[in-house]
Amino acid sequence: MEKAKLLKLLYQYRSFGFEYIKDFKPFISKQNQHLSCNLNEIEINVKNCHLCPLAKSRTNTVFGEGNLDANLMFIGEGPGANEDKTGKPFVGRAGMLLTKIIENVLHLKRSDVYIANIVKCRPPNNRVPTIEEVTACKPYLMEQIALIKPKIIVALGSTSYHHLTDDYDMSISKIRGEVLEYGDAKLIPTYHPSFLLRNPSAKKDVFADMLKVKKLL
Repeated sequence: MEKAKLLKLLYQYRSFGFEYIKDFKPFISKQNQHLSCNLNEIEINVKNCHLCPLAKSRTNTVFGEGNLDANLMFIGEGPGANEDKTGKPFVGRAGMLLTKIIENVLHLKRSDVYIANIVKCRPPNNRVPTIEEVTACKPYLMEQIALIKPKIIVALGSTSYHHLTDDYDMSISKIRGEVLEYGDAKLIPTYHPSFLLRNPSAKKDVFADMLKVKKLL
C-alpha cells in the first residue's frame, strides 16, 4: 500500500516536470517557465486527485481563487465546512474577516489577491492536516506559487508557515510579522483569521503585519 502511494506521488511529480525530488524546498523562480501545466490543468488534476485519504470525505476540492497575476498571495491551512460545500477558499466567518483585512487595511479588493491553502480538501472536523496529506498535496500549491509568481506571500497561521518553510520548531507567535526571503518572493507569517475570531486582542498584531505587507507592495 505504501509503495503504491509513493508511486502515485512520483507520477504526480513527473507530470509537473520534475525529474528528481530530494525534498521540499521553497522555490519561486522565473526559471520554472518550462513547466507545462497551467493553473486550469492543475485544478483539473486536483479535482481528480485521490493521493491521500482526504479525497474520500470531501464534497468539493478547494483549489484557490483570485488574480492570476497577483502580487500578493494568502495561504491558509485547509478548507472548512463552508469551503468544502462551495469549493471556494475562505468563505466562512474567517473568510469574511480576511476579506475585511484585505479591503480595510491593505485597501485592495479581494479579487486583486490570490488565496489558496496548504491542502485542497477538508480534513475531517477541521483538524490539522497530517504530514502524509500535506506531502501529497503540497506539489499542487508549489505549482500555483511558481505560476502566479507573487511578490509577497502571507502565511496564515502556524500550519501554513511550517509547511511552506519546513521550519516546524518556530512558534507562529514568535515568527509573525517577520519578512523572510522565499525564493524571489517575501514571506510574511501572521495569525490565521480563525485564530483572530477566538482571540480578538491579536487583531492589532495582524494589523501591524499587514502594514508591512502594504509597504512592500
